[in-house]
This record gives sequence, structure tokens and C-alpha cells, in this order.
Amino acid sequence: MKSKEVALRALQLIDLTSLGDNDSEETIKQLCIDAITEFGSTAAICVWPRFVPHVHNFLGENQIPVAAVTNFPQGKADLKIALAETKAAVAYGADEVDLVFPYQTWLAGNQQLAGDMVAACKEICRDITLKVILETGELGSVENIAGASMDAIRHGADFIKTSTGKSKVSATPEAAKAMLTAILESGKSVGFKASGGIRTTEDAAIYLALADEIMGENWVSPQTFRFGASGLLKDLIAVIQSQERQANTSSY
Repeated sequence: MKSKEVALRALQLIDLTSLGDNDSEETIKQLCIDAITEFGSTAAICVWPRFVPHVHNFLGENQIPVAAVTNFPQGKADLKIALAETKAAVAYGADEVDLVFPYQTWLAGNQQLAGDMVAACKEICRDITLKVILETGELGSVENIAGASMDAIRHGADFIKTSTGKSKVSATPEAAKAMLTAILESGKSVGFKASGGIRTTEDAAIYLALADEIMGENWVSPQTFRFGASGLLKDLIAVIQSQERQANTSSY
């Protein structure tokens, strides 16, 4: 697949993200402006819960789904806090919730609490899409990634997501393969989100190729596949514009 085709395909799959400690209304306003490009809009905008109403206001009639993070980024085991944050995100008007899986607790052997958190947050979300962030770079092995994936799916995750982007190791093709395989083996309608460290069209192409190989070439869509990224969009647009200029030049 040519670079421009990859870029156009990936653009519509981005959860354009800003989760900085110093985010402000102006930061979020610019994010909303960036999300609507001449080549189409991103799949969603992902922010802290308190900024969800601002995103809706800034977008106006150009409504794009808004995702809010909860239990982020540490993935703590405090069920009450995770539930309270998820309730707040829903109350703010989030269309999607990205919940950090309590991966440290899961690794310590308390899979029950981890599963209970996913199930309880899904009950709060109801029809709102729940993406469960596994923090695969901290899980330590492909077997652990596969196991955490299956537990999240079993307890109600609508998507499973690689990373917060805050850990030393974020998305990797190996983690993506394990997660996509778990989705396939579950037989459930669950999506996949690659997040953290995906910055170029070439990076995006790797994950799209994996999804096509494992799930089938017609599987990828904004309903089943996302990229969580802040910088990827700029590279995708640069690739599209560059190849359009080359095509225009050659036509003359």
C-alpha cells in the first residue's frame, strides 16, 4: 500500500490526544481545530474528563466523539476512585472512556479485582464505548499481555488499548499481535487501540498490516481500530500533501 493510502486510512482512525499536566482551554481548542483537516476528521479527541464539555463547545456542529481517561495514568487498584472518575467522565458528556487497567494488581495475582473494575466501569458506561488500557510495556511478557487482554474482554471491554503513553515502553508490534489474537480468539466484537510512540506513517503502517493479517482486510474501521496519538496527525498530513504535490507536478 502506498504511503498516501496508508496516511489517508490512518487519519480517520486517530484518537487525537492531549493529556499534558499543563493542558488548558486554549490547548484543547487548538486540538479541536487540528482534528478537523482538509482530508477528513480524526476518529475522536481524547482529553482529561474536565475538558470534555469544552471540546463539545469548541466543535460546535462538527461533533467528533470525545474520549476521557480515567484511573490515568497509574492504573491504581482503588475501585472507588476508578468508579468515581468514570462516573464523572460520563457526567461531563464523554462519548468514550479510556480506563487504565490496574495492571500492577493483576500482575500481583489479584485478577479478580482487575476484572471487577472493568465490569463495574462498563456498567457505568452502558452504551458508551469503554477502552481498557493494559499498559503492555509493564506486563512483561506476551503471555501476560494475552492473559490481561482476555480478562479485560471477558469483563466487558469494548476496546483493548496498549498503553497510556506515559510508560518507558509503549505500543509494540509484539503486544499488538498478542492483543489482536486475543480479540480473534474471544469471538467477541472488540476493538483494538495502539497508543504510545506511534509518530510516523511508517509506524502506522506496521499496525494496520498486523490488523489486516490477523483480523482480515475488511475489519479495520473507526469502530474497531484506533491510534492514540498527538504527533502522528502532522506526519500523516505531511505525507498526503507531499504526494499530492508530486502528483500535480508530474501531471504537468
